[in-house]
Amino acid sequence: MAENNRILDVISRPSDVQFLTDEELEILANEIREEIISVTSTNGGHIAPSLGAVDLILAVHSEIDVPKDKLIFDVGHQSYAHMLLCGKVDSFKTLREFGGFPGFPRPSVSQYDSNVAGHASDSLSVAAGYALTNRLNNTDSKVVTIIGDAAIEGGMALEALNYIGSKQLKMIIILNDNAMAISASVGAITRHLSNIRATKNYRNARSAMKQRLSERGEFGKRAIDFVSRTKSSLKSMLFPQSMVFEKMGIMCTPPINGNSISEVREMIDLVKDVDGPVLIHAITRKGKGYAPAELDPEGFHGVGKFDVATGKPICRVATKWTDVFGDELVELAKENEDIVAITAAMEGGCGLKKFHREFPDRFIDVGIAEENAVGIASGLAYSGKLPVVCIYSTFLQRAIDQMMIDICLEKKHVIFAIDRAGLVGDDGPTHHGEFDLAYLRMMPNMTVIAPSGEVELQKALKFAVECDGPVAIRYPRGNCPHYAVHHPEFKMGKSREIKPGDDVKVLAFGKMTKTAVETSKILEMNGISCGVFDMRFVKPLDKDAIAQASRAQVVVTIEDGILQGGAGEAAVAELAKNCEKMPKVLTFGFDDQFVEHGTCGELFTSLGLHPGSIADKIMNSL
Repeated sequence: MAENNRILDVISRPSDVQFLTDEELEILANEIREEIISVTSTNGGHIAPSLGAVDLILAVHSEIDVPKDKLIFDVGHQSYAHMLLCGKVDSFKTLREFGGFPGFPRPSVSQYDSNVAGHASDSLSVAAGYALTNRLNNTDSKVVTIIGDAAIEGGMALEALNYIGSKQLKMIIILNDNAMAISASVGAITRHLSNIRATKNYRNARSAMKQRLSERGEFGKRAIDFVSRTKSSLKSMLFPQSMVFEKMGIMCTPPINGNSISEVREMIDLVKDVDGPVLIHAITRKGKGYAPAELDPEGFHGVGKFDVATGKPICRVATKWTDVFGDELVELAKENEDIVAITAAMEGGCGLKKFHREFPDRFIDVGIAEENAVGIASGLAYSGKLPVVCIYSTFLQRAIDQMMIDICLEKKHVIFAIDRAGLVGDDGPTHHGEFDLAYLRMMPNMTVIAPSGEVELQKALKFAVECDGPVAIRYPRGNCPHYAVHHPEFKMGKSREIKPGDDVKVLAFGKMTKTAVETSKILEMNGISCGVFDMRFVKPLDKDAIAQASRAQVVVTIEDGILQGGAGEAAVAELAKNCEKMPKVLTFGFDDQFVEHGTCGELFTSLGLHPGSIADKIMNSL
């Protein structure tokens, strides 16, 4: 079908799909998949989860009318079809580009988005808020949530289910069950869902139940009300595996084919009048419609540019920070049998696949439950083990309380390997790790390290294994630089001087050391002597290096984190405390703001954090 004859191109709002036949909806589903594959092949993005949810989203929009009705996504990884149905076909072509269309739902971007879908397991709480508003205002708008089988295991989701069931809030929860988070789903609820999918009685009874309820009329309504109210013998006898949700007060349907638009539509139509919560269990295939993504759904969860014909990435192979960490952890674990690796549904993303293969009994994946991961780590530490908790910076925010009370208060030896620190690029504000330096610095007893390259990360990890108390090592996404310069062994709170200089002293943290060196070269070309310290430690700071820097005309700090509460503020406070004469100080980092999406290069340039801009500001200050 020629592009100008596509159904997709005449869709201006989601409710337009209500006028399409089932056959036209199937055609539209194929067009949407082709568009998602085409755009993500050049822009990158979350292709496999979005391909798997196309049919679900079409079915939902054919039965509800947003924005009057509310469709809430749990993580925007699966939402691309929704974006395309919102009349955003042209905008979608700029997906994740700097200044272009964001990769996650944002109410400030689209009137059809009901929530910011960036972190998992929060959608049911948001939906509960909408359902309570309906009850308080005596309105009848529909509330539908799409949540994955991995996200529903998260603590916040379980808390919400408990509340929704107890208050009998009217909503439809669509469980998008593809047996995957980013990696394969884990845990007791995953096993429960697997049992439901596999149970013969459940499968055989599904058709009979649908037939009875589909007769509709007064009898059909009474049947729905009966199942909703009783949650007892009939449902227990026919569908025993569903009772986990039933016991929470939530009517649960038999599994349906979530990649069948007609089947999902039929089920929504059957249950949308139930006066209480209903969970539709939809089985989908992650990556559906694109063979490479179906064969490797984990690899195609989030991708960069790739060749559509082969599915192979179009990028230069380079050493990644994550790989350096994963390889070094394996080597250390060979020497220390107490090391245990913990992740929260991010085995591949955190570089732990090799560790899992080498030490399966010492690898723990708790699913999307960061608080639980840190709590387990505390128990292991109390028992004499050495847990290494591997979590992305933005997701570790969810476990601040556990870090503070369960780990830091008693100074337990736990290593936090914090991946994706700083800016992550195209995923935008919900995924940037810009706050970790601030929230880590406030924790008593916490040591915070920001390595600047490959060897530094290896040495930092070895140091963390050998010292006492909690240690956080934060490192960015992307390629890991290798500096052919002297790398002394780590000593607590000690930096390394990369180059001397008298006029300006730059205190650089983590990956920004490279920026500091490039800045110093520009200054030297302009006759300004500039020294650079790779500070290594954010906490404790190297007081000797700061004292030495205080003798320069200008002291500069550079970090890839928020300035408020960050490393630069700490250095300034140290200067103010101990210097007889305060030098001029310039702090470079992220202002009090959320940073939008784009490539890291574009973002650093826009924020004035590239060497040329920094050098200009330093020269102006002189």
